[in-house]
Parts: sequence; C-alpha cells; structure tokens
Amino acid sequence: MSAPSLSLLSIVIPARNEEEALPSTISHLHLELELQKVPHEIVVVDDGSTDRTWEVLQAISDKMPELHPVRNEGKNGFGRAIQLGLREMRGDAVVIMMADESDDCRDVVRYWEVLNTGVDCVFGSRFMRSGGAIDYPWVKLFLNRIANLFIRILFHIRLNDTTNAFKAYRRKVIEGVSPILSQHFNITVELPLKAIVRGYSWEVVPITWKNRRFGVAKLKIKEMGSRYLFICLYVWLEKLLSRGDYRKTTP
Repeated sequence: MSAPSLSLLSIVIPARNEEEALPSTISHLHLELELQKVPHEIVVVDDGSTDRTWEVLQAISDKMPELHPVRNEGKNGFGRAIQLGLREMRGDAVVIMMADESDDCRDVVRYWEVLNTGVDCVFGSRFMRSGGAIDYPWVKLFLNRIANLFIRILFHIRLNDTTNAFKAYRRKVIEGVSPILSQHFNITVELPLKAIVRGYSWEVVPITWKNRRFGVAKLKIKEMGSRYLFICLYVWLEKLLSRGDYRKTTP
C-alpha cells in the first residue's frame, strides 16, 4: 500500500480532573514509545479541570519536552477537548487515547506500526480474538454491545467496537473528515464512521482495555444516547444521499 512515510506520532489525550491518573499514564506511554523508538509528542488537553490537573501537567512538562499541555479556555466537553488537541498537534499521525490509563500504551506502538504499512486508519477492538476488556461494568458492557451492533448493521461494516475512543489516524484523515460536529463523547463514532464513509483505508487490530484505577468515569450514558444516534444518522445520511461527493479523490 503506497502512502507517505510518517515522521511524528501525536497522542492526543483529553483530561478533566485526572490529577491522580495522568502521571502514570504519561510516564508509561512515554517510556514505551521511547523504548520502541517511536518519534512522538503527547498533547494533553486540560478540559476545565477543577483539581490540580494543570499543575501536574506543568510539572511533568518541565522534565519531559515531548509533553505538550494545552488548556481548553472555551466551552468544555470531551469532543471539544479532542478537537483542540487535533488543532494543536504537530504530527503526521495521531492516536486518541484516554487519560485514565485504561488504554494499553503497547497498543499505541502497534497502531504506529500498522499506520506505517500505508493504511489511513487503525481501529482497535476489545471484542475480537486476542483483544480483551478487564473489569468492564456490566451495564456499560451491555449497552456498548447493543450500540455497536446497531452501528454494524446500519453501516454494513465488520468493525465491532466503533464507540471506543482509542483509535489512530493519519493527519490527512482528520483533515478529510472536517468539519467535526461532535462536542462530547459522540466524537468517538463520528471520526471513524466519517473516515469509512469517505473512503479512507482502515484496519482493525485487537486491543486490551482495563477499568480506571483513579478518579471517576466522565461518560454519562443518559446524556449521550441521543447524541450518538444523531451522529450515526447524520453520517448514514451522508453515505446514502451525498453520492460520494465527500469521498477522498487522491491516493
């Protein structure tokens, strides 16, 4: 597969009130990428934290030049924080990752390796052979499987973990799926579904996930149902009615 070689991986991490988790998340990620010789920057977006998240980031960045802390001074929201991080990144590829160390930093390296084969996007799945989810709350797991089954049927795709935020993209994909509409957690489905509908190449690899050790989960299921549905139907209508007008036209 022919594609430009990659020179820098950006990892975008939205963070809200993650003072306890961030030191471990950042240090383990940086160490793994250093050991595997992956050129990288870590862009952490403080999304209106009310704890010491910003102070923690400042202290780490003084010792780690690869860390690029960004403060969201505007309206807060998971999707808004990710969009700010995507605007701030310098890399020609990006991995979106959670701040609570639920995502495995070794999978970030695998994403980088697969992107370097020339593919445009790499989507991880916790629900395929060799993947796994540790200590997943059963209510969220049940709703997750229903939501992902709905997306698979609606879009006729083999990806069975679309709602997971932990994915990788070449920069051209991020530019190609703009404008990004989602301001909250529904960005996790907008980015991959737009990339698929607009004709970018993609692969699925198994990943592992474990429940957070610190802090409180930020996803509010009751608030997100209609937002996820809106984005799914929005992209589905693009697929159905746009006649390919937004599909990429260059290799």
